Amino acid sequence: QVQLVESGGGLVQAGGSLRISCAASGGTFSMYSMGWFRQASGKEREFVAAISWSGGSTYYANSVKGRFTISRDNAKNTVYLQMNSLKPEDTAVYYCAADSGVLTTQAAKYDYWGQGTQVTVSS
Repeated sequence: QVQLVESGGGLVQAGGSLRISCAASGGTFSMYSMGWFRQASGKEREFVAAISWSGGSTYYANSVKGRFTISRDNAKNTVYLQMNSLKPEDTAVYYCAADSGVLTTQAAKYDYWGQGTQVTVSS
Protein backbone atom coordinates (compact mmCIF):
# COMPACT_ATOMS: atom_id res chain seq x y z
CA GLN A 1 0.00 0.00 0.00
CA VAL A 2 1.04 3.57 -0.64
CA GLN A 3 0.89 6.33 1.97
CA LEU A 4 1.07 9.97 0.90
CA VAL A 5 1.84 12.99 3.08
CA GLU A 6 1.61 16.56 1.79
CA SER A 7 3.56 19.47 3.24
CA GLY A 8 4.59 23.04 2.47
CA GLY A 9 1.23 24.78 2.52
CA GLY A 10 0.79 28.16 4.13
CA LEU A 11 -0.31 31.76 3.76
CA VAL A 12 1.03 33.88 0.90
CA GLN A 13 0.12 37.19 -0.70
CA ALA A 14 -1.43 37.38 -4.16
CA GLY A 15 1.30 37.29 -6.77
CA GLY A 16 3.59 35.28 -4.54
CA SER A 17 4.96 31.76 -4.88
CA LEU A 18 4.83 28.56 -2.90
CA ARG A 19 6.10 25.02 -3.38
CA ILE A 20 4.23 22.12 -1.84
CA SER A 21 5.50 18.56 -1.59
CA CYS A 22 4.06 15.07 -1.36
CA ALA A 23 6.18 12.30 0.15
CA ALA A 24 5.25 8.71 -0.62
CA SER A 25 6.03 5.52 1.27
CA GLY A 26 4.93 1.90 1.36
CA GLY A 27 5.02 1.26 -2.37
CA THR A 28 7.06 1.48 -5.53
CA PHE A 29 6.72 5.20 -6.11
CA SER A 30 8.35 5.21 -9.53
CA MET A 31 5.61 2.96 -10.91
CA TYR A 32 2.81 5.43 -10.15
CA SER A 33 1.49 8.38 -12.03
CA MET A 34 0.93 11.26 -9.60
CA GLY A 35 -1.62 14.02 -9.48
CA TRP A 36 -2.47 17.16 -7.54
CA PHE A 37 -6.06 18.10 -6.78
CA ARG A 38 -7.53 20.92 -4.73
CA GLN A 39 -10.75 21.59 -2.90
CA ALA A 40 -11.88 25.06 -1.89
CA SER A 41 -14.32 25.57 0.94
CA GLY A 42 -17.83 24.74 -0.20
CA LYS A 43 -16.70 23.46 -3.60
CA GLU A 44 -15.97 20.09 -5.16
CA ARG A 45 -12.49 18.68 -5.53
CA GLU A 46 -10.91 19.64 -8.85
CA PHE A 47 -7.94 18.50 -10.89
CA VAL A 48 -4.83 20.69 -10.85
CA ALA A 49 -1.90 18.81 -12.43
CA ALA A 50 -0.58 15.32 -13.13
CA ILE A 51 2.72 13.71 -14.07
CA SER A 52 3.58 10.31 -15.50
CA TRP A 53 5.76 7.76 -13.72
CA SER A 54 8.81 8.79 -15.75
CA GLY A 55 8.11 12.50 -15.53
CA GLY A 56 8.02 12.65 -19.30
CA SER A 57 4.37 13.65 -19.56
CA THR A 58 2.51 16.36 -17.66
CA TYR A 59 -0.95 17.84 -17.80
CA TYR A 60 -2.42 20.97 -16.21
CA ALA A 61 -5.83 22.41 -15.61
CA ASN A 62 -6.42 25.50 -17.72
CA SER A 63 -6.81 27.59 -14.58
CA VAL A 64 -3.19 26.98 -13.53
CA LYS A 65 -1.44 26.47 -16.86
CA GLY A 66 1.58 28.73 -17.15
CA ARG A 67 1.66 29.42 -13.41
CA PHE A 68 2.07 25.99 -11.78
CA THR A 69 4.69 23.32 -12.47
CA ILE A 70 4.49 19.70 -11.36
CA SER A 71 7.67 17.66 -10.99
CA ARG A 72 8.87 14.49 -9.29
CA ASP A 73 12.03 13.05 -7.82
CA ASN A 74 11.69 9.28 -7.83
CA ALA A 75 14.91 8.84 -5.85
CA LYS A 76 13.27 10.80 -3.02
CA ASN A 77 9.78 9.34 -3.52
CA THR A 78 8.46 12.89 -3.74
CA VAL A 79 6.28 14.91 -6.09
CA TYR A 80 6.23 18.71 -6.06
CA LEU A 81 3.92 21.49 -7.14
CA GLN A 82 5.58 24.85 -7.72
CA MET A 83 2.93 27.57 -7.64
CA ASN A 84 3.75 31.01 -9.00
CA SER A 85 1.66 34.15 -9.52
CA LEU A 86 -0.79 32.92 -6.93
CA LYS A 87 -4.32 34.30 -6.89
CA PRO A 88 -6.92 34.37 -4.11
CA GLU A 89 -8.96 31.84 -6.09
CA ASP A 90 -6.09 29.36 -5.67
CA THR A 91 -6.96 29.15 -1.97
CA ALA A 92 -7.83 25.53 -1.19
CA VAL A 93 -6.71 22.34 0.46
CA TYR A 94 -4.30 20.67 -1.95
CA TYR A 95 -4.21 16.88 -2.15
CA CYS A 96 -1.76 14.58 -3.86
CA ALA A 97 -2.82 11.25 -5.29
CA ALA A 98 -1.21 8.16 -6.79
CA ASP A 99 -2.49 6.13 -9.73
CA SER A 100 -1.17 2.69 -10.68
CA GLY A 101 -2.21 3.30 -14.28
CA VAL A 102 -1.23 5.90 -16.83
CA LEU A 103 -1.51 9.65 -16.34
CA THR A 104 -5.10 10.72 -15.80
CA THR A 105 -7.07 13.80 -14.78
CA GLN A 106 -9.94 11.74 -13.37
CA ALA A 107 -10.00 11.69 -9.57
CA ALA A 108 -11.96 8.43 -9.48
CA LYS A 109 -9.09 6.62 -11.17
CA TYR A 110 -6.54 7.43 -8.47
CA ASP A 111 -5.86 4.68 -5.94
CA TYR A 112 -4.28 6.54 -3.01
CA TRP A 113 -4.74 9.98 -1.47
CA GLY A 114 -2.95 12.14 1.06
CA GLN A 115 -4.55 14.15 3.86
CA GLY A 116 -4.02 17.50 2.17
CA THR A 117 -2.21 20.75 2.91
CA GLN A 118 -3.86 24.17 3.18
CA VAL A 119 -2.81 26.92 0.79
CA THR A 120 -4.25 30.37 1.48
CA VAL A 121 -3.66 33.34 -0.83
CA SER A 122 -4.50 36.77 0.57
CA SER A 123 -5.53 39.73 -1.56
